[in-house]
Order: sequence, then C-alpha cells, then structure tokens
Amino acid sequence: MLQAAGLRRRHRSALAPAIGRRWPQPLRPGDLVAVVAPSGPVSSDRLAHGVALLDSWGLRVRIQPHLLGRDSALPYLAAGDRQRAADLSNAWADPEVAAVWAARGGYGAQRMIDLLDWPTVRAAEPKWLVGFSDITALHTRLSRELDLVTVHGPSLASAGQLDDELSVAALRSLLMGPQPIAGATLVEGRSLVPGVAHGRLVGGNLSLIAADIGVEPAPETSAIAVFEDVGEDAYRVDRMLTQLLRSRWFEQIRGVAVGEFSPGRNAGPEAADLIVAVIADRLERLRIPIIADVPVGHGPRNLALPLGAAVTLSAPAPAGSPATLALA
Repeated sequence: MLQAAGLRRRHRSALAPAIGRRWPQPLRPGDLVAVVAPSGPVSSDRLAHGVALLDSWGLRVRIQPHLLGRDSALPYLAAGDRQRAADLSNAWADPEVAAVWAARGGYGAQRMIDLLDWPTVRAAEPKWLVGFSDITALHTRLSRELDLVTVHGPSLASAGQLDDELSVAALRSLLMGPQPIAGATLVEGRSLVPGVAHGRLVGGNLSLIAADIGVEPAPETSAIAVFEDVGEDAYRVDRMLTQLLRSRWFEQIRGVAVGEFSPGRNAGPEAADLIVAVIADRLERLRIPIIADVPVGHGPRNLALPLGAAVTLSAPAPAGSPATLALA
C-alpha cells in the first residue's frame, strides 16, 4: 500500500488531464503551515500534540488569531463567522503560507464559507488544505473554485489519529513525499459490488455533502465518491443517500468507497453493518462498483486521501475480496 510512505505528486496519465485537478507543490522543511478553526472550538492540549508533529517534520506553524477562541453567543463555534472567515482568507492570501490546516471539524464551515475573500483567495498561489468532517464543505468549494487537489485527512487537533502510525505516514506521504506513480494504492478495503471504475476523487462527510445540495453543483465529470460520517443512525444515512439520488448527484459517480461510519454512543455493534447494508441497498440501482471498510473517517485510523485527484477503484469478484483505491 501507499500507506504509502514515500509517494507524492503523481505522473500524468491519459486520464489525468481531463479529470485530475492541480496538485500544490510538496511541503519542504522550513515551509509555513497556518492553522485555522473554520468550525468548532479547539482544545489547546490536542492542538499542541499536532503542532509538535509538524515541528518534528521540520515545518513552521502559525496559529491564526481566532484559533483558540469561542463565540460568546454560540459556544459551538470557535469565533464569529466573519472572524473565522478572515483567519482562513488571510492565511490563504499570505504568499509565505504553504498549507492551511484545519484544527478540527465540528460545525460552522458552511456558515462562514461565503464570507471568504474569494477574489483574494482565487488570486493566491496554490497551497494545501488539510482536514476532514465539517471541513468537507471547504474541500468541495475550494477544490472547485481553484481547480485544486486538497487533502481529506486528520485535523491538527485529532490527537488519537495523529498517534496512528499509518495515518501519519499516509498524511506525510501526500504532503511531503516524492512524486507518486500512477497505480500507487491509497487505501484498501473489501469488495461490496465488484467492478473497476476511474474518475476524480470527491466526497468526504456524507452529512455535509447532503447539506450542500442546492448550493454546490453535483460532480461535473466522471468521479469516484468516498463517504464517511459519525453518530448517524442507519435511517438517517438512508435519507441522505436518497436525497442525493433524487437530486441526481450521482449522475457522474462511477464508483463508491465507503469509509468508517462511526456509531453513536448508544449504538450496538450491529449498527455499522446495518449502515453498510443501507448503502448497498440504496446504491444498487446505480450498477457501479463499491468497496467498503475503507479506513477513512472518525475512527482511530484516518488515512489521507487527495480529493480532486484522478483515481481508480478496483473491486474484484467475488464480493468480499480485497479491494483498492489507487492513483490513476
């Protein structure tokens, strides 16, 4: 697997010019990473753990002004919408900043995303965006606006995930490694619906993707979708997938990778299996390959994925066989 220590920006293939977005330049020791809180409030202890990791990679870290704040009226937000938007806009516009890393998810990215200084953001040089969960809203918008590959991976205050050796290796590989070769495996899973598909990697948190219907357009070119979520009952996953189906979001989707759907606190051990069954039931009509058990999401292992990159999903027959998602 790529767990891919050592792989980086890929060589172009015949597929890539039509489907793959632009990759930012690899990070190098001495590069500056700006840390932002686009959504919920951040634990200073958890953040310190992530900052120490980046320091061990030789990267410099700058904390944006409202990172450790909390909105006085709405305590589930790290700061006011305009303050959080300004932190991200200023970081993206700074030519010294090579990557913008979200400290955590939670909720709030959709509240501030339209308040970004979009003319300035569009004019800036390409840089990395890293994060997951609520950060899906930013991945979707920034990738589309800037034609840019972004990294769906552990947020900087995801202390448990940043203690996982494979999660850290995959993350560092995407951001700092040498150029990856087409065919390099990103993640492995098991075949749910056999087949092979190629496309641009899209997706992230299912709740955020469903909530963006009517705001963000559906994928406009052949795509492979990856989904993950946390604390959602099976019927809610059913409802979100049904909404995406009815809105024709899946029209360009050629394959699906099912990440971790972490159960709620009171859910039994059968909850995760039921959600996989719901996904298979809802997407069966699409007649596309599907792989499951991909280590991406809110669990202890969250392997980094390059959203916007050209990828190949391979789900061999019979169902249950080892399957892969690889760079194309």
